[in-house]
Amino acid sequence: MPKIALQRPSSLDRAPLLSSLAELLHAWLPRQRWFAGKGRTITDLTLLSVTELHPGCLHILVRAEHESPPAGRGPGATPPPDDCYQLLLGVREFLPPRLAPAVIGRAEEGPLAGLMVYDALQDSEAAGLLLERLRHPGTAGPLRFERDTRVPLPAGLAPRLLDAEQSNSSLVYGDSFILKVFRRIQPGVNPDLEVPASLARQGCTRVPAPAAWFHTSHPERATLGVLQPYLRDATDGWALALRTLTSERDFTEEAYALGRATAEVHLALAEAFPLDTPSRRHNRRLAEAMTERLHTTARSVPALLPYVTGLQSAYDALARLDKVRPAQRIHGDLHLGQVLCAGRRWFVIDFEGEPARPLTERRRAQSPARDVAGMLRSFDYAARSRRPWRPEWAQRCREAYCAGYAAEAHWDPREEPEVLRAYETDRAVYEVLYEARHRPDWLPVPMAAITRFAETPLNPRRQ
Repeated sequence: MPKIALQRPSSLDRAPLLSSLAELLHAWLPRQRWFAGKGRTITDLTLLSVTELHPGCLHILVRAEHESPPAGRGPGATPPPDDCYQLLLGVREFLPPRLAPAVIGRAEEGPLAGLMVYDALQDSEAAGLLLERLRHPGTAGPLRFERDTRVPLPAGLAPRLLDAEQSNSSLVYGDSFILKVFRRIQPGVNPDLEVPASLARQGCTRVPAPAAWFHTSHPERATLGVLQPYLRDATDGWALALRTLTSERDFTEEAYALGRATAEVHLALAEAFPLDTPSRRHNRRLAEAMTERLHTTARSVPALLPYVTGLQSAYDALARLDKVRPAQRIHGDLHLGQVLCAGRRWFVIDFEGEPARPLTERRRAQSPARDVAGMLRSFDYAARSRRPWRPEWAQRCREAYCAGYAAEAHWDPREEPEVLRAYETDRAVYEVLYEARHRPDWLPVPMAAITRFAETPLNPRRQ
């Protein structure tokens, strides 16, 4: 049965269309891995934008309003009362069996009454037509599709939806390109477009450059998706690290090279974006923010309470520092899952930062030590994901990574142990909250680091 062509003007009026979709989306949205309002009931839905991309496929921006979070469950900052999500919805009278996993439901009223609604990103035909929009720049209502015409973008590349995404959805086209479709939309330019594009202009080849992208102008200008080359023969750093642990091989050579790659990207970022020279009070304010997150998390995760005093010493040491290194644009959420190794060369991907954070915060200049600390914590995660736990493996990786970073950047993060310890502690506190909420079985991993940080004094060279 063919798709339905939504030709009637009334079918795209937002209020009537919402009557068709509200009940379906109330049930479907909270079940999606990229839904940010976990644990908070949807109290209202508002269609902000509706565009018919092609017959039977609607592009929708929907605002989901939530109830307030229970007392004591804030992640250091109060969650927003609403979130905007990007949806591509297919509409058919009947669905073929291949689309059964994509079903959202059958509309019971409104202009779509009696029709099946489904996630169009799981439809190869709809995904192929989305690529055609990117191949031929132009507009569709408030949507604008753009591309770098210097990059060949062939027609007919077969799409497949990756199933490993968390906060977004990604389509791979013919093992040549990957399209990240942002799910939670915030006004402004997404760093995952802004940063790779700027680094490409700097000649940095460690980050795949954008080939095409699309954005909206309504209700506010916002990035919706980015197409980049797909490194089909690459292995992500997490999988590679676990492979070496399983085979009981060393990872120090890879960690050293990864440290150099990280520094190379940081140096390029420092050239591509303005530096920020913080005031002498910067360290104190940073320590105060970390302290607030620590106490808020301890109220949510009682297991953290016995360690608060010991952890606080790391923030106090940071606050006493007079030296302040210039801040710059960084990755913002660097770990082994955000790097790819192809052959013997490392690439850095996913510059979106922590999607739960406001876009303005993710685009802010910060210390490169935050990225370094994130990678060091990732080595610890890998070492503790296999039994028996291998803390000595993680320590060797830490040393090799920092040595590689220092060789390229001519600055050794280990020479500023107060800064590095504070950022590692802050990251571990974040991990405790995340694991307690989403993966309780993993909570012992960050708690082991919490115990170590709380009980081990700072050392000028080792932590």
